[in-house]
Amino acid sequence: MIDAGSILSNLEPMRDKYLIDPRPNASLRPGQWIARYVQRCLADADRLEIDYFLLTHFHQDHMGEIAPGDFKASPMSRYGSYQLGGLTDVAEVIPIKKIIDRNFPSYDYPTLLNMPSQKNYQDFVRSFIQRGGRVERIIPGIASQVVLTRKPEKFPSFSIRNLAANGEVWTGVENETRQYFPALATLAAEDYPTENKCSLAIRLSYGKFDYFSAGDMDHEVEYGHLPWGDIESVVARASGPVEVAVADHHGWVDACGPDWVRALRAKTYVINAWDSAHPTMTSLNNMLSKELYPGPRMVFSTAMKPESVIALRRIAEITSQNGHVIFRVAADGSSFEVFVKDSSVDEGKVLAHYGPFFCS
Repeated sequence: MIDAGSILSNLEPMRDKYLIDPRPNASLRPGQWIARYVQRCLADADRLEIDYFLLTHFHQDHMGEIAPGDFKASPMSRYGSYQLGGLTDVAEVIPIKKIIDRNFPSYDYPTLLNMPSQKNYQDFVRSFIQRGGRVERIIPGIASQVVLTRKPEKFPSFSIRNLAANGEVWTGVENETRQYFPALATLAAEDYPTENKCSLAIRLSYGKFDYFSAGDMDHEVEYGHLPWGDIESVVARASGPVEVAVADHHGWVDACGPDWVRALRAKTYVINAWDSAHPTMTSLNNMLSKELYPGPRMVFSTAMKPESVIALRRIAEITSQNGHVIFRVAADGSSFEVFVKDSSVDEGKVLAHYGPFFCS
């Protein structure tokens, strides 16, 4: 499982008008809805637990936002002295064996992580470890940190390659990496790598099928002021072409740049949207562009603000604007199918089916 975020609409003035309405509804916290969905997936697979949880970076929409001291909006856990929201809501009801994040155990790069939700996550981690859970820092470059736990000999073509984290990027040669970000000592504090740029990235492979996920990496160089700022393109080139790519930073204006699209050449893009600016026209144009690479491709959004459909005319060209996006890979890893399920109700039906598509 990669990330489990939540956003509270009442913590910032005027924020609510930009947020996509809760799906299925606001009767539960986002993390509780995620947990219910995951429980059904686990039941179908005859499983009770999550073997690995990967947290791409320490922002609320990826790990869970909490309202400090507001125990109605963010109740206390029954397991420790931390509040519930996002990941902690999931962990409250589903056993997790191992958590992998970008900075365990110090949580001090590039600066000390001390926002309320970040502190809450660290409190959760301490409790998680005390209760027997395992936490690790991701090791960029290797393909042996996340491995199959059941009958791996039956699936020898499955692997997860750790592509990057904190600016350390796989070179594509064995387990070698290079540090792309400059040393902090050479930068002014205001120019330190942002939390988004530090996101961890992976490529999941099964047979010929490849899936790319890199959190909120971006290509922002601040008009040339940060020449090393385009981390997403460097990581995409390390990955190479894939069948499925999760849109970096929800398809916002500073992500999914031309070089990222050209390097991944994905058959399918998925936008994890929760805001009216997900996606922006620039990033959507890039994903749809036949000039960057030829051939068909599909773009799916998990949700869409109605106003965005009017503001961004090219939204009409994407494959689906709302719903859970599910990929089913053939047993031999040679092809995949895409299903869209209704997310407006708790146990939604399949609304659309695409494929099968052959993997490159």
